[in-house]
Amino acid sequence: MSENPLTPIIVVAGPTGVGKTAVAAGLAKRLGAEVINADSRQFYAELPIGTAQPGPEVLSMAPHHFVGHLSAKTDFWQAGDFMRAGREVLARLATNGKPAVIAGGSGLYIKALLFGLDEVPEVAEGVRENIKTQLAANGLHWLQWQVLTKDPAYARQADMSNPQRLIRALELMETTGLPYSQLRKSGINKQTALPDNIQFLVLHLPREELYARINTRVDEMMAHGLLQEAEHMLPFAHMPALATVGYREMFSYLKGECSLPEAVALMKQNTRNYAKRQLTWLRNQVNARWLTPEEAIYYAF
Repeated sequence: MSENPLTPIIVVAGPTGVGKTAVAAGLAKRLGAEVINADSRQFYAELPIGTAQPGPEVLSMAPHHFVGHLSAKTDFWQAGDFMRAGREVLARLATNGKPAVIAGGSGLYIKALLFGLDEVPEVAEGVRENIKTQLAANGLHWLQWQVLTKDPAYARQADMSNPQRLIRALELMETTGLPYSQLRKSGINKQTALPDNIQFLVLHLPREELYARINTRVDEMMAHGLLQEAEHMLPFAHMPALATVGYREMFSYLKGECSLPEAVALMKQNTRNYAKRQLTWLRNQVNARWLTPEEAIYYAF
């Protein structure tokens, strides 16, 4: 990256529910840094409960960027949008000699900010619209099957419950005639050398403790009004920002497709599965320092 190499950049990554938000805010307060939120779910103003956005107490610990600044009803930020906006913040902090803490579980967004994005061709006109029409008519299983048959390698490591990611993969495959996995460069991996000013921390907990935290957090979200939040957003359920764990299950209940206890149980299961995918991605990335949340907050840089 072109920012001042002496300006510290600390990445706080990890699975959902591990405590990244609090650790990042604590580190930023201790280091006089600003926090760049790289959890794409937290971009949207109307979704504070379902995305576990930081509350006023945490936000007051240090300046935060990209928390609740978009509308899920009208906006959607691709990784490229985040990369450009995030790099503007990094450049300003570097000019002022101020550290940055990047916090989030969205591996694609962290990768985009630090290393850029793959160069991909323009999608042929009408391809995305046709895919969306087919998806509306045939459902998510059709989209999953299309991606699985055209690129099994990508399907094995993709979030197959995320229609936005699957649409992106399928539209590029139909445009180029190539598997999506061949269009993606290797990006960051364990052989990637980080610049000296970047510290990459991954928070982790024993699996049983992490899963217990996830289950407890889902219960707390329900107690704080997740169902009411989802009910308010039901007319916008088709928007990409709402195609995430938590809202999908609540929408299924509100549409009469399952009972509320079934929706809550499925939300817990899907959140645990999401955490597993995040950990798999992180294990294959740069040689990060794996720390518990308690170790990370006092880590000596």
